[in-house]
Amino acid sequence: MFKNTVLFPIIIGIVLVLISCSSNDRKKSAQNNEILKQVQDDKVVIVGANQIGKYLSLLNGNKVGIVANQTSVIFKDGRRKTEDGSFTHLVDSLVSLKVDVKKIFAPEHGFRGTADAGEKVKDGIDTKTGLPIISLYGKNRKPRAEHLKNIDVMVFDIQDVGARFYTYISTLHYVMEACAEQNIPLLILDRPNPNGHYVDGPILEPEHQSFVGMHPVPVVHGMTIGEYAKMINGEEWLENGVQCDITVIPIKNYTHNTSYSLPIKPSTNLPNDKAINLYPSLCFFEGTNISIGRGTDKQFQVYGSPFTADEDINYCFTPQPNEGAKYPKHQGIECCGFDLTNEVQLNEIHLNYLIGAYASSLNKEEFFNDFFTKLAGTKKLQQQIEQGLTKAEIKATWKDGLEAFKTKRNKYLIYK
Repeated sequence: MFKNTVLFPIIIGIVLVLISCSSNDRKKSAQNNEILKQVQDDKVVIVGANQIGKYLSLLNGNKVGIVANQTSVIFKDGRRKTEDGSFTHLVDSLVSLKVDVKKIFAPEHGFRGTADAGEKVKDGIDTKTGLPIISLYGKNRKPRAEHLKNIDVMVFDIQDVGARFYTYISTLHYVMEACAEQNIPLLILDRPNPNGHYVDGPILEPEHQSFVGMHPVPVVHGMTIGEYAKMINGEEWLENGVQCDITVIPIKNYTHNTSYSLPIKPSTNLPNDKAINLYPSLCFFEGTNISIGRGTDKQFQVYGSPFTADEDINYCFTPQPNEGAKYPKHQGIECCGFDLTNEVQLNEIHLNYLIGAYASSLNKEEFFNDFFTKLAGTKKLQQQIEQGLTKAEIKATWKDGLEAFKTKRNKYLIYK
């Protein structure tokens, strides 16, 4: 009895100490979790559109035009969650904030991003806001003076993928040019470049300029829209050397080595990260008789044709009309080639796909078409492949041009 009487208060004391320690541990754990969350939040990529406090004052009291598509969104918590619908469209957000939005300008694929590649997009009306939509991929690729009448400020907010032949940077060029001519400032809400971690490809030659290649840059330029706009101004690429008054709202917590998964398809035929990463290497096939999976659910993740003698093929598919591909290449015909969905992430243009497809083609005379030169920006690449040059030999001819471009590019980088 005596021993138990003595031990009881000691045991109670120990229990109370343990409870107190446990409580303190929980508090410390909660504090640590909050600190960790803050550290993580400091590393979360915040797109320009989400930083409303930095640009709302530039829009208030002005009549505003917006160049936008389905990717032009504000994420409700600053992050990139889309599965629960936790984002609002930039246009809807600005209208709700009483910004005087007058017009929407839509690039290739349209305002909602459902049109085929190359399909002409008509002017229209946005059913949600009632705002007029002016197509910049139909009769006009450059806003006309009458389109910009009574516009005080233009906003450009479109997710790009960092390839020269992806036409949103061509639209950027023409919007900048039109704004410069009408003395209208342009606000650019920057977004990450998912292929911004490398620079590669042949430099476009001036004689091959087109809407899929307007500037003397490599196929993969490694710049965001905001950085690219600075280069357009700095290199005086606009007609008559005019300068556009641009303001870039930069991305927060971003470098060119930051991994960024696009939460919304930038266009119908780039459905996921794998397709976006393969796009700079596979888009050359658009200028050949090879299909890159348009008309399937693996767009820009497979390639093949009815004209191959390659014994190592691992995948066959039959293109059929679907969203974004009303009339796919080789529609209804079995194409055999390769499935690249398990390919490791590319940090360069992978020329072996193209070289191998040409080497195994049963129809070499009709392998290339005129569009190939526009995509490559030079006639040399087709000639090199026809001559049987290796990947290393071809890339060696790009080296000097790429080094010169990187030096020039450094002047315009916002992110390192």
